[in-house]
This record gives sequence, C-alpha cells and structure tokens, in this order.
Amino acid sequence: MPVGVVLRRTPGVTRWLKWRWEAVGVLPGAGAAEWRELRREGDVVEYHAATPVLELHGADAEAYLAGLSAEIPSLYIVMRESETEGPSPYDVLLVTASPYEAQDYTDSGEEIVEKVPMTPGLVAWVRDFVEEFYHEEEFIKRKRDRKRIDLVQDGVGDARIVKPADIYASPALKRRRLQ
Repeated sequence: MPVGVVLRRTPGVTRWLKWRWEAVGVLPGAGAAEWRELRREGDVVEYHAATPVLELHGADAEAYLAGLSAEIPSLYIVMRESETEGPSPYDVLLVTASPYEAQDYTDSGEEIVEKVPMTPGLVAWVRDFVEEFYHEEEFIKRKRDRKRIDLVQDGVGDARIVKPADIYASPALKRRRLQ
C-alpha cells in the first residue's frame, strides 16, 4: 500500500539548529509527491515528503502483532539526511509497521527513525494481515538428558588410579591418598 509521509518543519530553538524536522503523519493510499507543501502557519510548514510503499511480509507477522499490541499502534518512518543540495533535507527510505525492523535501523546511527500513529484504516489493514498469517508456535519443553549429575568428580582424571604426581587433583583428594 502506498503511504504518504508528512514531515513538519519548525524553527530551531538554538542558533546551531536553523530548522527542526519531524514526521507527524501518514496518508494511506496517497499519490506520488516530492516535497509538496500541504500547510503553512507562519514559519511552521508541513510537507508531503514522499510516498513509499508499505509492504507486509508473512514472516514478520509476529512483529506486526507486537506493534498492534502497543498502546498506540504506529508506523515507523526511516529517513536519512539527503546528500544532494536541494529543497529536501531528508530522503525517506522506508515505512514499516514492524517495531523490530525499525529498531534494526536505529543500530547504525546513520538513519533517523520516527514513530507516527497509524490511522484506523491502517490498523484494520495490518490486523487483517496478522489474523491471516500469524500462527503462534507451540512451546515444546526440552527433555533432560540421562546424564547422572549425582556423581562426584574430585579433580581431573580417573580417581581410581593413584598417581602421586597428579597435578590436577584437588587438595582433598591428595590428602586422602596420603592417608
């Protein structure tokens, strides 16, 4: 599903940061747009920055369920600072519903990951996908091996063979051998 990403530009609060950018919303089913201005209120401007495709994969159904179980179900916008000069300060790389995938992108430190609440229509769409593809794995308890753990090993080597120069024997075993 194509999802439009809305970014808001507000004036910076320090002299080192001229503008502050944040993802504030998504537009499900939006058409293609490259930094189209949506709204302007003084110095605050909202842009329809890009329209990446939100893809859902059956293998990630558990992650989508975890995202839907959150207090506020959200999409994650993955962006990177633009390397080219122009009107767009950020390139939108990805939109995902998986909190696990979003966390993987935060590991490198090169990408910026923003969390945006899902619309009710997107919540229903992802929930339908999860209901179709998520299958809970059965817990299978591991059986114990038959190794005897009540035996006492006092040092390394065979305790039945007396060796006066057994350097691996414990002090208690050496005392018993001397008696």
